[in-house]
Amino acid sequence: MHTTMQAATTRTIRAPWLWDGATLHTDACLRIEAGRVVELQAGDAGRVLWGRTRPRDRVALDRHVVAPGLCDAHSHAFQRVFRGHVQHRAAGDSFWAWRQAMYGAAGSLSPEAIEAVSALAFLELLAAGITAVGEFHYIHHAPDGAPYDDPHLLAERVIAAARRVGLRITLLRVVYAASGIAADGSATPPLPEQRRFLSKSPDAALRACAELEARFAADPLVVVGLAPHSVRAVPRSWLAEFTAFAGPIHAHVAEQPAEVAACRAAFGCEPLALLQQAGLLSPRFSAVHLTHPEAGDATRLRDTGARVVACPSTELDLGDGFLPPAIHAATRVAVGSDSYAQIEPLGEARALEGHARAATGQRVFLGDGTPGSLAATLLTMAGRHGHEAVGQPGGTLRPGDVADFFAVDLDRPAADGVPPLEALALSSRPEWVTDVWIAGVRRLRNGRHADEDHIRADFARLCRPFRPAG
Repeated sequence: MHTTMQAATTRTIRAPWLWDGATLHTDACLRIEAGRVVELQAGDAGRVLWGRTRPRDRVALDRHVVAPGLCDAHSHAFQRVFRGHVQHRAAGDSFWAWRQAMYGAAGSLSPEAIEAVSALAFLELLAAGITAVGEFHYIHHAPDGAPYDDPHLLAERVIAAARRVGLRITLLRVVYAASGIAADGSATPPLPEQRRFLSKSPDAALRACAELEARFAADPLVVVGLAPHSVRAVPRSWLAEFTAFAGPIHAHVAEQPAEVAACRAAFGCEPLALLQQAGLLSPRFSAVHLTHPEAGDATRLRDTGARVVACPSTELDLGDGFLPPAIHAATRVAVGSDSYAQIEPLGEARALEGHARAATGQRVFLGDGTPGSLAATLLTMAGRHGHEAVGQPGGTLRPGDVADFFAVDLDRPAADGVPPLEALALSSRPEWVTDVWIAGVRRLRNGRHADEDHIRADFARLCRPFRPAG
C-alpha cells in the first residue's frame, strides 16, 4: 500500500482575490504555519505582510482567486472503474439495470485494484479543488463473501489511497444486510452479488466502526462515519441501534420511486419518516439523494437539523430525478459525485440551481437576491456544507482554520469581464484549478500531483478493462 506523508511548511500566499467563505478580499495575503491559517490581510495590510515575508516562503498566484477547499460529500470511488462503459441502452434500462452492472464491477476488484481505482478517483477530486471526501464504503469482503484475515483490509486500502493523494477522508462504513423490503415489512435475503457488502448484525457494524476509529485515531485527516445503506438494505429492527453512534451518519434516502413505494406498503410511511421514527435524524445525519421525498420531509429536515447530500450528475445519469426546490429552504444542502459520472463540484452546485429554476420558473433561486449571493451560496454548498456533513474541518479560510484551499486561474477568455466570485462559482471548470493545499501541504502544484504518473500507471495495471454484462 502506498501513502504519501509530507510536512506542512510556513508559506505566505498572495493572490488578487481571496474568498474566505464569507467575504471576498482583494490584494490578499494568506500566511499559513503548521497546517493552519495564522494571518489573512488584504489591500495595504496585505502588501505589508508580503513585504515582511522571506522570499523563499512566498507563493505568488497572479490572476488567481483562492478559496476554501471543496468537499465531495458522497463518493463511491470504485465506481470510477466503469465510467463510460455503461452508457448504452439495454433492455429495461433503468437504475436497477445499472445496479447490476455496478455489482459486476464490485465483485471483480481485488484489494490492490480497489486501492488503485480509489487513488485515481481521489486524484481527480483533488485536481478539481476538492480537499475532503465522504467515501460511502461498502465493499468489505472477498469476492466469495468471506471476510479477509484483516476484516478492515479494504477500508485500509481506500484510506491509503486518500492518504497517497493527500485528501482528508471520512470513511463512511456502510451497513448492508438485505436485498429489499417484503410486503410484511421483513427484510428479503441478500442477493449473491451483494455478498461482499454484508454486515452480520448492528453490533458487528458498530464494532467495525469502533475498530476503524481506534486504528486511525492518530491521523488528523481521517474520520470514521456510519452509513446504513438505505431502508431497503437495512432491516427496520436494526435502525434504532445506530443512534448510539456519535459520528457522521449517512444513508441513501428516497432515491427511487420503487424504494418509496415498498417502504410505504410495508410500514405505512416513506423512508425519511421511517428513519425519523428510528431516531436517526439529527444534525449528524445526511440524507443522500432524496430525489423522491414526501410532503412532510422538508419539515422533518427543518425540525431535526438533518441535512441533504445531492449528487446531480449521477442523479441525471441514472434517471433518478431532481432534488425538489422546497428542500433547499428546509436544510443545508451539500453535493457529492456518487458514481463518478463526472467530477465537477461547482458544476454539481450549478445543476441544483438550474433544476430549481426549471421547476419554479424563477430566474435566480438560491441566494438572497443581492449581487454575489448566488455565487457565495453555490460555493458554500460545494464546500462548507459538505465538510460539515462528513465531520471534517474546512470550508472557511480565516485565522485558526485548517489551511485547506485551492487556487483557480482566471486568466481565461471565459472569465474576462466577469466578477471574480461569479467567475469562480459560475464559470470555472476543474481544469482552471492550478494549486491545492491540504493541512498546509501543497498537494497540487501547477496542475500536477507529485505521484500522478504512478497513480495512473497503477490503475492501468491493476484495473482490468470493465466489461458490462449483456
